Parts: sequence; structure tokens; C-alpha cells
Amino acid sequence: MEEVEQLQKKFLEYITALLDEGILDAQFGQLQLLQDESNPDFVMEVVTLFFQDSERLLNDLSLALYQQNVDFKKVDAHVHQMKGSSSSIGAQRIRNVCIHFRSLCSEQNVEKCLKCLEQVRQEYLLVKTKLERLLQLERQIAAAGGVIPLLTQFYEPNSNSTRYLT
Repeated sequence: MEEVEQLQKKFLEYITALLDEGILDAQFGQLQLLQDESNPDFVMEVVTLFFQDSERLLNDLSLALYQQNVDFKKVDAHVHQMKGSSSSIGAQRIRNVCIHFRSLCSEQNVEKCLKCLEQVRQEYLLVKTKLERLLQLERQIAAAGGVIPLLTQFYEPNSNSTRYLT
């Protein structure tokens, strides 16, 4: 049981750091709350879909921005999708860059949009690495027979306690 407690502690420290660094926000906690014994892989499935969708959108954005005549409405639509997708899992740094990116689309400045695309890509790679590590910790906890702890401060801002996802 000590192994499970160590893993749970490591998980809580890691997710707290992601929250403190602004990599994730309270929306990720809402995703955790939707996971239960009837759908124990919910968070992993949503995050995997986010990865797939983001890879596709980043590719579509690159293709659109390297066209001879850039269709900024199309670029804006892709950025809007990326913003929504990142918001839905609580990836607030990606969302924030997408908000800026959309303003650049209205300026129709290809060079600035390409720089912003690179910034979105870097934030995405950071989030992907961090979430993959978090999911690895979840799998380790489950394999050791433990339950995934929840940070109640995600959805109860004045709380510093922990709940466990059973």
C-alpha cells in the first residue's frame, strides 16, 4: 500500500505543478470528475482525442499558411478549433496563444501568423509531454491497485484537500 500512496503523492505534486505553471486549468479537473467506474479511461480517451485533433490542426495550419494565397478565414477557422479543443481539456497556455493567433489572422500578416503557429506548436508539445507523464502516473496507480486522487482545488477553489476517484 505504501507504493500506491507514494504514486498518489507524486501524482498530486505533478498535477499541482501543472496547475501552478498555468499548463492546465480547472477544466482538466472537470474532466477528472466525469471519470468513474463505468468509464475508467475517460480522461485518457479525451486526452488521446485531443492529441489526434491537435496534430491534424497543426498540420492543416501549416499547409494553409504556406499557400501562395493564404486564406485567412480558413486559418482562423483552424485556430478557432484548436482554441476550443485546448479549452475543453484545460490546456490554457495553448488556448491563450490561440486567442492571440486569431487576432493576427484578422491582420492578415503571414509572417506573424507563422511565428504564432510555431508558438502554438511549442506549447502543444509541452502540454503533450506533461499530459503523457500524468497519464503514465495514472496507469501506475491503477496497476498498483490504487485510485486516482483528485485535487479538489480544481473545482473547489478554497479547498486544499484531496478526493480519490474510485
